[in-house]
Amino acid sequence: MPPEPHDPRDIPILTEAVKEAEPVSLSLEAKAVHAAILTETLELADSLLHQAVKDIEATLFERVLDRLRAQLPELVDRILREHAAEQGEHAAEPDDPKDHG
Repeated sequence: MPPEPHDPRDIPILTEAVKEAEPVSLSLEAKAVHAAILTETLELADSLLHQAVKDIEATLFERVLDRLRAQLPELVDRILREHAAEQGEHAAEPDDPKDHG
């Protein structure tokens, strides 16, 4: 006996069940991917910012130290000259008689 022809209406259609399950699984997967991307991005940004801060600190430290090296000899010379000039002025002034007695 030949098999009876199948009516397409007799075949169970699973697309409705798949369509209902698909958004839920994609939604959960999308949320997980979204969270993973955010986590990795924030960790990368944090790492890059910390490195940038270290680089900036190092650059500023070098600049300040360079300026100090450049300006310190002149500062010391100026103070020594001023101090020597003050000492010279005090040596050139006559002694006040009131101070001795």
